[in-house]
Amino acid sequence: MGFRITFLIAAFCVLYSILGFNLYNIQLHKGGYYSAKAASLAKWSMSSIPNRGNIYLTDSSGDEIPAAINRDYPQIYAVPKDIVSPTTTVAELDNFLGSTNLPGNLLQILSNKNSLYSILIKRATSAQADSVDNAKIMGVYVNEIVGRYYPLGTLASQVVGYVSQSTPPVGMYGAEKYYNATLTGTPGEVANGVATSAVDGKDIHLTIDRNIQAQAEYLLNEAITQHKAAGGTFIVENPQTGAILALANLPDFNPNSYGQYPLNSFIDPAVQSIFEPGSIMKPVTMSSALDAGVIQTSTEYYDSGRLVLNGHTIFDWDKKAHGWTNMTTVIADSLNIGAAFVENRLGNQNFLNYLYKFGFNVKTGIDLPGEVVGSLRQLTRTHTEPIDWAAASFGQGVSATPMRMVEAISTIANHGVMMQPYVDGDQSPKVVRRVVSATAADETVTMMEHDVMHGKLAEIPGYNVAGKSGTAQVPNLKTGGYTNQVIDSYIGFAPAHNPKFVALIVLYEPAGAPLSGIVVPYWQQLASFILNYYNVPPDNYPINSSSTIAP
Repeated sequence: MGFRITFLIAAFCVLYSILGFNLYNIQLHKGGYYSAKAASLAKWSMSSIPNRGNIYLTDSSGDEIPAAINRDYPQIYAVPKDIVSPTTTVAELDNFLGSTNLPGNLLQILSNKNSLYSILIKRATSAQADSVDNAKIMGVYVNEIVGRYYPLGTLASQVVGYVSQSTPPVGMYGAEKYYNATLTGTPGEVANGVATSAVDGKDIHLTIDRNIQAQAEYLLNEAITQHKAAGGTFIVENPQTGAILALANLPDFNPNSYGQYPLNSFIDPAVQSIFEPGSIMKPVTMSSALDAGVIQTSTEYYDSGRLVLNGHTIFDWDKKAHGWTNMTTVIADSLNIGAAFVENRLGNQNFLNYLYKFGFNVKTGIDLPGEVVGSLRQLTRTHTEPIDWAAASFGQGVSATPMRMVEAISTIANHGVMMQPYVDGDQSPKVVRRVVSATAADETVTMMEHDVMHGKLAEIPGYNVAGKSGTAQVPNLKTGGYTNQVIDSYIGFAPAHNPKFVALIVLYEPAGAPLSGIVVPYWQQLASFILNYYNVPPDNYPINSSSTIAP
């Protein structure tokens, strides 16, 4: 027995000696190695998550204005196993944080002793974090997380979008969604025992000019408030490049608190909603017929004040007879019967082909998510009637997005050449195609100048301005036909024959269903602002009749 005990003691001594030697070897001889390995793993775990790229707006000086950046947020969390009295802790948290800011099942969360970590407020305010720190409640703590922050608040919110607070975060709506992969970057990973660091996401520089955007949103809000409209859209594009300088929609939202807004606040009506454009379609009809050579600016027709087709009567907006009328007057006086005459001269199939050339059957391809296409169904169904084609000539019965209408008129403003619209300022301008000849486009521009001179409201002293107003009835999607509501719009550009911008304002369902003249003053104010902002030299100096030229 004594031998066995002696043997066991000796054996244990040997084992402890071996363990002691290994411990000594690890701590002293290999301590540096393991310490470095642990530090390396810790460092890699921190670097395995990429930083999301920023989003910037710009201004006329080319400065970068942050619209979406990363910042640290305080996060309040609980360690339920450390909480002695869940009921008391709930009462304390309710007292200085407020029950509305805390999870509804807070008592259940804090009572779960198997839980080691539970988020109570994912993005707390500084005041909330300070309250928790000062209260020193056992089991309730504050740490810092990196989250998305939008310094400009609601400005250009539907263009910028937001990032979800999910894990991992994902871009939702706007540029945050469209360029999510670019902004996200590549996480680090371990492969075959080798750790790689994350690759940070790239920044996006939008073409949106902060100052034009802010002015557009201000004026749009004024128009909506003044006329009790359901909403509105303002788009500004450089027709020579396709760059979008402003894209304003109301209602909008604040991406810093997106959870407080209804889903329809995130929709971008400029590219995700369609409307019947009304008379702003007339320049498209006119330029198509001029390009086809079936009319000239001097072509005349007799306007009797009414046109009956298939039992339907078309009137001009003023319900008057205008007698013998030329093409310029069709645009200047916005005559529906004249537009129907032009479409009839062009021919139905040719008219449809030109609508295709202007892109009304496809998306514009702008780099924003969720773009939709308007409808030409009234013209492409098996059996069509003359009234369908006549109505389409002045923008009724067919539909388009506001962005498509901007593209169509920008094509005319750009001497017949369509440019690809874009919001990523790192892109290069891209020609889509020539749609109509430069002659046809420029003759249409001259007609649109007469529209401005006739209406007066869009005039800007010192500048030649081209424009067109539109009023369209809102379709009744339940019973067919139209409601008593209207959509008012105005689109124009300046200087007329070398435009620096094309701007479209759309007002949805203003109270009292007024004519489109109500939106023109807001367009005129934005156009004046842009010309002054870019220091565009005047191109329409008044002639002083008293001056003489020396021989």
